[in-house]
Amino acid sequence: MNQNIICWFEIYVKDMERAKKFYNAVLGTAFIDSPVPGDSPDSMKMSFFSPMENQGVSGALIEMPGTKEGDGHCVNTMVYFPCHDSSVEEKRVKEAGGEVSRPKFSIGEFGYCSICIDTEGNPFGLFSME
Repeated sequence: MNQNIICWFEIYVKDMERAKKFYNAVLGTAFIDSPVPGDSPDSMKMSFFSPMENQGVSGALIEMPGTKEGDGHCVNTMVYFPCHDSSVEEKRVKEAGGEVSRPKFSIGEFGYCSICIDTEGNPFGLFSME
């Protein structure tokens, strides 16, 4: 199976409408606002980058308490790696020296995620449909 190593990205923002306006001006992309998925906090706002032809990876802008938007000097973008069942890879994280920040949780009809931190302090996600 030919699969991208990254299956999803999130860019954390402070002001959703301002961020959508910026990316629309720079990339010419439209956005599709989404209801809060699965077990996500009710205060979360999510807007998908609109799909483009031959696009292998997509993502969303996320406005949510507890996330840190960028300050121009540090990277605050989350990447997600595809898995058959994210709980399997999640178990390997601690053994490899990382930590599981949020164990596998539902994102409703979109599947499941685990949020982890690598040995360098970088957050990343594991995504699966099971």
